[in-house]
Amino acid sequence: MAIHRDTGRIAWQRTATVATPHEGYHRIYGSFASNSPVTDGTRLFAFFGSRGLFAYDLEGTLLWQKDFGVRMRMDQAFGEGTPLTLHDNRLLLHFDHLDTGFLVMLDPATGREIWRVKRTERFNWAAPYVATHGGRGQIIMSGETVRGYDFESGEVIWEAAGLGENTIPQPVQHDDLVFAMSGHTIRMLMAIRLGHQGNLTGTDAIAWSTPRGASYTPSPLLHEGRLYVLTDSGLISAFDAATGKPFYQQARLPKPYSFKASPVGADGKLYLATEDEDVVVVRMGDRLEVLATNSLSGQSFIASPVIVDGAIYLRSQTHLVKVSER
Repeated sequence: MAIHRDTGRIAWQRTATVATPHEGYHRIYGSFASNSPVTDGTRLFAFFGSRGLFAYDLEGTLLWQKDFGVRMRMDQAFGEGTPLTLHDNRLLLHFDHLDTGFLVMLDPATGREIWRVKRTERFNWAAPYVATHGGRGQIIMSGETVRGYDFESGEVIWEAAGLGENTIPQPVQHDDLVFAMSGHTIRMLMAIRLGHQGNLTGTDAIAWSTPRGASYTPSPLLHEGRLYVLTDSGLISAFDAATGKPFYQQARLPKPYSFKASPVGADGKLYLATEDEDVVVVRMGDRLEVLATNSLSGQSFIASPVIVDGAIYLRSQTHLVKVSER
């Protein structure tokens, strides 16, 4: 669905596929289209897991589609909400389910498969993240074991165990550190130093780690050397990204909120969209300072806010809302 940003009018909508589901989805936090599309400014890519990948132009014309012949089986019908990653004119997507998963790189112009590597993570919803070290790209894949893959070949460069299953937060990079996190069976935030090879578990390549304040669902936010982490139960932490020293840790917000949306940042502020009608605005910095609490009656936010051209777009369970100056 394409929506005009100035008016909210629907420009076009397309039915990608019609199929009989082979499994369900989480009735509160999921759907058969849980993940976000991505665009390179010319083409739009929408990934529906077992039901395939679809490429459109920005007017809604289908350019190509790809069926991977996969019938995913996810934990407790949580659904197939794995995001796409678009980087350096390449598409990355993964099927992490039970023991038959894989990571694949595609040509976005045609859908041609460039390489595919097997993965053995049971359940992982975190998007591939492309880090750069020593002039080369590495694809960071979260999971019970975090792995770094060579961008060009898909070869595993390193791996580090220590997270739990059902990883959801997006990895991020600060200088030569990448951060990966889980918060379900094992609560853990790990800072892994790039430049090493092989099995890094228990080595000094793990620069720092902490179980306190690790998130299950929201992704972290990195800005000016500070790593901000928000838990599902509404506790917020800010770490020195280089050392792991907390500026504040597991601090409480004004109310006992629930979160699934990730924090986003703009103009020195964090915007935290809750499941409980409020969007909380926090100042970025070394101490927790709540600047405002904005309520939208009856709205529950699962999707993360988007900020562009001075406007905030909020997708609730029932509405799409634009907030901006008149």
